[in-house]
Amino acid sequence: MNKVVLIGRLTKDPELKFTPGTGTAVATFTVAVDRRFSKDGQKEADFIPVVVWGKQAESTANYMGKGKLIGICGRIQTRSYDAKDGTKRYVTEVVAEEVQFLEWGNGNKGAMPSFNEGPSEGFERSNSFNAPNYGEDITPVDDGDIPF
Repeated sequence: MNKVVLIGRLTKDPELKFTPGTGTAVATFTVAVDRRFSKDGQKEADFIPVVVWGKQAESTANYMGKGKLIGICGRIQTRSYDAKDGTKRYVTEVVAEEVQFLEWGNGNKGAMPSFNEGPSEGFERSNSFNAPNYGEDITPVDDGDIPF
């Protein structure tokens, strides 16, 4: 099983490119993820490289920017390539399968769509809701009525 879930802040604006030939969008960026424990009271973070493909890449590049909080669900992938100087380089990165915009615009939180890409490439799902009307039809329950 290869599953990664991250919540962190973008260290800079996502970089959007398109693959030659097919023109598929690909966005790359780094997410700063706080460590749970810190040494000597100092906060520490890990800087995780992330790759997003397709419509998600375009949306991420358009709506997210440096310092914004983002949620990523995906897999770790390693690859290697030959650098211009002839040395072999190894890269470990997270390939995002789901992206959630947790903060966008001028610090607004939540209610931003999430995008999934699974077996059907390019499938887009919105989890946004109209917050003022959310839950109007829900009847409050008295805790004394619950049998457990």
